[in-house]
Amino acid sequence: MKTLARRAETVAWESETKARIAELKYAFYLIRQNPLVLSGLVLVVFFISLSLIATLLVNPVDAVKLDFARSYCWDSRLYSWTPQEASCPTGTNYILGTDGFGRDLLSMIILAIPLDLSIALVVVAIATAIGVLLGSVAGWVGGKFDEAVLRVTDIFLSFPSMVLALVFAALFGHTIQTLTFAVVLVWWPTYVRLTRGQVLGEKEKPYVDALKNLGASPARIVLFHIIPNSIYPVIVQMSLDIGGVILNFSALIFLGFSPSPTLPELGNLAADGINRVFTAPWLIVFPGLTILVIALAFNFVGDGVRDILDPRLRR
Repeated sequence: MKTLARRAETVAWESETKARIAELKYAFYLIRQNPLVLSGLVLVVFFISLSLIATLLVNPVDAVKLDFARSYCWDSRLYSWTPQEASCPTGTNYILGTDGFGRDLLSMIILAIPLDLSIALVVVAIATAIGVLLGSVAGWVGGKFDEAVLRVTDIFLSFPSMVLALVFAALFGHTIQTLTFAVVLVWWPTYVRLTRGQVLGEKEKPYVDALKNLGASPARIVLFHIIPNSIYPVIVQMSLDIGGVILNFSALIFLGFSPSPTLPELGNLAADGINRVFTAPWLIVFPGLTILVIALAFNFVGDGVRDILDPRLRR
C-alpha cells in the first residue's frame, strides 16, 4: 500500500510539474506575441541590471565632485542646442553635457536610476502589504470593521494624491524617508479596494464552505486559500504602479522637496535646469526621457502580466 501511495504521489508530482512547465511556456508565448510587452521586458531587465552595476560603471565619489568651471556645458559638436550654450573645457568628454554643478549628466542619470527604482519597489511593496492586509480582513470580517476601513480609504482617495503627498512632505521635512512615506500614504488605498473586492467574491465560492465544514480556521482560510486565489489582480496592479511611483516621486523632487540640490535623482536633475530651458535644455530632456522610458517599460510589462493572468486568454 505504501508503494502504491508513493507511486501515486510521484505521478501527481510529475503531472503538476508538467502542467507548470506548460503554463510557463504559454506565458512566454503570449509575451512573444506582443512586441510592446517584449520591448518593455527587455527595458525593465536593462534598467534593473544597470541599477545593480551602477556603482561599477560610475564611481560615486568622483562623479559627485563639484566643478563650477564646467557648469552647464555641452561637449558634443554633433548637435548644438542653442547659440548661448557653454562649451566644455578642452579634453573633456561629456556625452550628455553637464549639470549646474559641473558634473557629467550621464553619470548622474546612471546613479539616479538605482535610487528611483529602489524607492518605487519599496513604496509598492509597503502599499501592497498594507492594502492586502486591510482589504482581506475587511472583506472577510465585514460589518463595522469593513465600513471603517472603507471610510478611511474614502478620505484618502478624496484628496488629490499629489496634493496630499506635498502637504505631508511640507509638514514632516524633505528627507528621502519622508518623501517615500508621503508616496506610500497616497498609494495604499487602491490596494485595499482591489483586495477587498476580490475577497468578497472569493469567500462566497463553494470551496470556502467546504473548508469551514472541515474545521479550517478563518485565518488559515484567508491566508492560505482566499489571498492566493485573489492575488493575481494585485500582482498586475503592482507591475503597473512601479512606473507611476517613479513619476510621483520625481515630481515631488522636481517641485522643490529635494533633500539636497546635489542629490543624483531624475526629478532633481530636471529641476536643476528648469531656469535654463533655453540655455541648457539637456538638463530637462535627458532625465525626463529616462523617467518616461522607465515608466513606459513597466507599464508595458504590467499589460503583459495582465494578459498572461487573464483567464479569457486560456480558453
